[in-house]
Amino acid sequence: MADYAVTFARSARRELEGLVPSLAMRILSKIEGLAQDPRPHGARKVHGPQTLWRIRVGDYRVVYSINDPDRIVDVVKVRHRREAYR
Repeated sequence: MADYAVTFARSARRELEGLVPSLAMRILSKIEGLAQDPRPHGARKVHGPQTLWRIRVGDYRVVYSINDPDRIVDVVKVRHRREAYR
């Protein structure tokens, strides 16, 4: 099975760059894992009109969309849990 390409929204990239480096590396390793399995154990669908998914990394949430026909995972948000769904 071919891997998915992982892309970042510009805002998600800025959010990730603004974090403490050790935390950013933890989150980035989870995001890289989405290339092999875009729906890992613990991934949940976000309620709402869009088809978004989220994974949990400590107190942070990575919100992303999956485009199966094109095999792309697009990271939309990387935020603390209290701000992730606003």
